[in-house]
Parts: sequence; structure tokens; C-alpha cells
Amino acid sequence: MSTTIELRSFGHEDLPDIEQTLLAVHADAYAAKLGDEFVQRFPWFVRHWGGNPEFSCVIGYDGGEPVGFAYGAPATPGREWWREHLSEPPADETTFSVSELMVGMRWRKTGVSKQLHEALVADRPEALAVLLVNPDHDKVESLYETWGYRRVGNRQPFPDSPNYAVMLRELRGLAGA
Repeated sequence: MSTTIELRSFGHEDLPDIEQTLLAVHADAYAAKLGDEFVQRFPWFVRHWGGNPEFSCVIGYDGGEPVGFAYGAPATPGREWWREHLSEPPADETTFSVSELMVGMRWRKTGVSKQLHEALVADRPEALAVLLVNPDHDKVESLYETWGYRRVGNRQPFPDSPNYAVMLRELRGLAGA
């Protein structure tokens, strides 16, 4: 089943207008885990990523209702932390970090997550996209693999976070550029 949604793009300057929407979708997506201390820090992550001048966000709407979002920002050149997992670095290491991809409960398994993700990375000038996924979620990791990502290692970015799978995807290479 695939659902068509309206996709709207936002940048750093839009954060004050979209922050509550991101928090509301997060609360819906993580309703069962809102007591988790790491999950409770999500507002900090929104402000951290949104504070990047090159922050990019796509929010999907069904009518006027937000159904999900994806956001991220380019990695700082020379600080592509994923490189430690590769024996041979790629010729072009420019990277877009996909920080969050979240879909509300009612819109899961409808194709919305792929629409959001593809809209976020579609016109990126970077050569690669990187994201972290909780390895306890085998189906999510498998889904990312169908989108062209490959697991290159593991990383625990915070002492109280999961030990995430590091997944990397070529952006230009898949399009033949």
C-alpha cells in the first residue's frame, strides 16, 4: 500500500515555525517510549540539527495534518565520522547526514517514509548519505538496504543511546552521475 502525501521543504530559518510539528510527530511515533530518557532529549536534537545553517527538512502532510518528517544536514568536511568504518575511503567523501526519519503510527507501512526520505536526499549535492539505525529493528535496517544503504559498522554516539548500525548510501552513484 502506498499513500500519496503533500511534501513541504523547510530550512534552518523555518525552525521556529516547524519545531512544534516535529515534536508532535515524535510524540506520536514514540508514544510507548516517552519515558525513556534518551527519547525525552529529542527537543535538544531538533534544535541542534535545526541550528545548522544548512539544515534541511521535509514534512509530509495528509490534508493539513503532519504525518511524518525527515531532516538532516551536510557533514562538516573532514569530520565524516563514518570514515573510521571503511578501509578505503571513497574518492568523494562529501556527506549528507540523515538525522531523523519519523512517521506517525497511522502512516507506517504506507510508503510515506520512502517518500519523505527520497524528497530529502533527491537534489543533494553531496556524494553520500549516512544514517544510524537501531540494530534491534531488523526490518528498518532491511528497508534502508532496499533504498541503497549498506551497513558499514556500528556506533554509539551517546553513552545512553543504542549502539546503532552505521549505514551509508551513494547519492550520485545510484543516479549515474
